[in-house]
Amino acid sequence: MTSADGGRQADGGTAGTGSADLQQFAVALRRMNGEFGRLVHGFAAAQGLHATDAAALAAILDAEEPLTPGLLREHLGLTSGAVTACLDRLERAGHVRRSRDPADRRVVRLHYPSDARAAARGYFRPLAQATDRARSQLDDEEQRVALRFLTLLNQELSALREGGN
Repeated sequence: MTSADGGRQADGGTAGTGSADLQQFAVALRRMNGEFGRLVHGFAAAQGLHATDAAALAAILDAEEPLTPGLLREHLGLTSGAVTACLDRLERAGHVRRSRDPADRRVVRLHYPSDARAAARGYFRPLAQATDRARSQLDDEEQRVALRFLTLLNQELSALREGGN
């Protein structure tokens, strides 16, 4: 289905190529990011937190091992004072627990307590359900390709944040 815009098809591809162009990816990703942002801001407001606090919680939750305040600072791009204020708010609200590393007591590790995780899971359950509904419309191979794309894009974005090109 070619349209009058120079070859765009209704499915998002371009005539003759069968693939979406960069602009279409950019628009879809911005829209998705906007929807995620609205959900995260809603969670932060419901919990009496700042949007930065919710970003910190996501980083702590997604980390493969407990983060330190310094690693969280690097991830969020904040000053050490801003991270300390954020962690103080999160700790007071019961969302984060700080502990000393048993191997080196000078090191502080950040943990997301299970009761706080349960509150977040409850709030974001509709997001998980929407994700599952969208995923269920794809076959296994399409899901693998979508996940591979998202993984590669996240790697590229991380490299940009870390000063790579």
